[in-house]
Amino acid sequence: MPQPKHIVKVALPDQEKLPDDIKSYFDKCQEKLGMVPNVLRAFTFNEDKFRTFSKFYNQLMLADSPLTKLEREMIAVVVSSCNRCYYCLVAHGQAVRELSGDPQLGEMMAMNYRICELDPKQRAMLDFAWKLTATPHDIGDADRQSLRDVGWEDDAICDISDTTAFFNYTNRMAHGLDMIPNPEYHTMSR
Repeated sequence: MPQPKHIVKVALPDQEKLPDDIKSYFDKCQEKLGMVPNVLRAFTFNEDKFRTFSKFYNQLMLADSPLTKLEREMIAVVVSSCNRCYYCLVAHGQAVRELSGDPQLGEMMAMNYRICELDPKQRAMLDFAWKLTATPHDIGDADRQSLRDVGWEDDAICDISDTTAFFNYTNRMAHGLDMIPNPEYHTMSR
């Protein structure tokens, strides 16, 4: 059974009438990814928010960080698993498959990251991200210390927290708008 065909269940502006900078951004996505991710189309409901969202996403996920791109995508999947966010599980599960070269890792992480064979640093990172998502009020000094104990430094703890917080936000937007992932994600990196 195919997934629903809508992008979101709110009215979006006519994509042909978007400002040139957003159209250009979409052209780059089409060139690099072979598609425009539906999450980007969804944020066209407000042009300024689109620009802020895409700039922040690129800074968080693509700029230099003590976390690898794969580790940031792993956080995205674990947060999305905790929140049961269909869009992000599909889209970021694909990114985990691509970056890891492992076609099974994205699904294992989506279903239960604890079954994955991870190094102690990654395990601690994902345990922290899960707890920060599920019970943020329970995070304390001992949780940050558990990250330090396996070798994460404070700049990494900031990036782990930032990435976790960002995907909690995007998960809630995806749920609120009933955002559906591009169907292409399902077959990529298999």
